[in-house]
Amino acid sequence: MTQNDDTHCEGALAALDLEFADPALLELALAHPSYSHEREAGRGNERLEFLGDAVLDLVVAQALYEAHPDWDEGDLTRTRAALVNQRTLAERARELELGRVVKLGRTEMRSGGADKDSILANCFEAIVGAIYLDAGLARAEAFVRRAYGAALASGGELGARDEKTAFQEWAHAQHRETPSYRTVADSGVEDDAKRFRVEVALGGEIWGRGAGRSKRGAERAAAADALQRRATADSPARARVERERAG
Repeated sequence: MTQNDDTHCEGALAALDLEFADPALLELALAHPSYSHEREAGRGNERLEFLGDAVLDLVVAQALYEAHPDWDEGDLTRTRAALVNQRTLAERARELELGRVVKLGRTEMRSGGADKDSILANCFEAIVGAIYLDAGLARAEAFVRRAYGAALASGGELGARDEKTAFQEWAHAQHRETPSYRTVADSGVEDDAKRFRVEVALGGEIWGRGAGRSKRGAERAAAADALQRRATADSPARARVERERAG
């Protein structure tokens, strides 16, 4: 490394509260391809980003698996996807102020690259990869858990931000009420794809019904059913047809 690289690396280590046996790995993790291309020094942090992505998936998957023993595969998959998508990774990177230490080419720097979601997310993944190579999985896991904080334990709120959230937002806007969910049946069979049956109500009226292997999955199915009814309610012509059918 050059003297400038040494100074930059020391600043990055201090800012991120990290220790590296091989500081060159951190320097590489912080080097966006645009920076390396200008210096004809390879492809920057792309390979570390690839490795960090795999490590991050493993760490987050294990954390969710341990924190939520009642979740099924679908719950775990959706939540992991929400926790490792570009927007969420960029949020973690901003909290760590990676924009201050990432190394960019002149064009990216002028275009505000230090605050682009894609660049920040990739940099975060590259740092995870660098820590893994430098100190192993345990150290990489500790870094990820520190960066995510309580989000790994409460990740259900992110993973479930789909039909339930969409219906709740509509209910608040149109009716100023919060939907309520009630489990009406439980087969007790662990592998039953429709073990739980749930109803969602709004203003005392049933708006949707759903079934699933977990209560959370059944609630999402009920919300999806309610959203279908909402689409009808939002259309005057369809609402009239529904009233005629009901009458």
